[in-house]
Amino acid sequence: MIDNPAPQPNLGDTRISPSDRRFGWSNMFVKPEEDPRSEGGFQGEKATLVGYLRDQRLTLELKCAGLDAADLARRSVPPSNLSLLGLVRHMAGVEQTWFRLDLAGEDGQRHYRTAEDRDADFNGAVPDPEVVAEAWRRWRSEVAFADRFVDEAPSLEIVGTRSGLTLREVLVHMIEEYARHNGHADLLRERIDGRVGQ
Repeated sequence: MIDNPAPQPNLGDTRISPSDRRFGWSNMFVKPEEDPRSEGGFQGEKATLVGYLRDQRLTLELKCAGLDAADLARRSVPPSNLSLLGLVRHMAGVEQTWFRLDLAGEDGQRHYRTAEDRDADFNGAVPDPEVVAEAWRRWRSEVAFADRFVDEAPSLEIVGTRSGLTLREVLVHMIEEYARHNGHADLLRERIDGRVGQ
């Protein structure tokens, strides 16, 4: 967290009461037939790591589904700068950092991060439809790059050029990173419209 974060837009303080909490179906976010995630059952180490990472990515998309730019940019609670849009932007940068910059060894600066504002991924998450569309384009582009890279990797033992971590370790870390932030996304979504679930 930087010492002087950028001013955050006032997005209102919509209060969700316990009676406003709702589930898509039973105690779940969506009905089983609408859930794009797997139920596990992957065969082999690589397929297991890739499968669980895919499911975590899909969870982030689900938690953002059906919301407009204002809702996606809505902050959690002061003084936090967390928002669903900020999480999408943040994860675009995380995907880029580990797969494109570290494992593939490409040059470049991390998305949404500058020397002046290391939290630009969150601070720049403003309620503008173009900002939202750009964040999703960038995130999907980085996910597609990562998927191609992993698919073409000769083994899980290849090592990152910056971190020295193996592809195996990066995949485990990415599952952990998404799982942590999807917990944040659960609470952010519930605060926006009361939607609760897995």
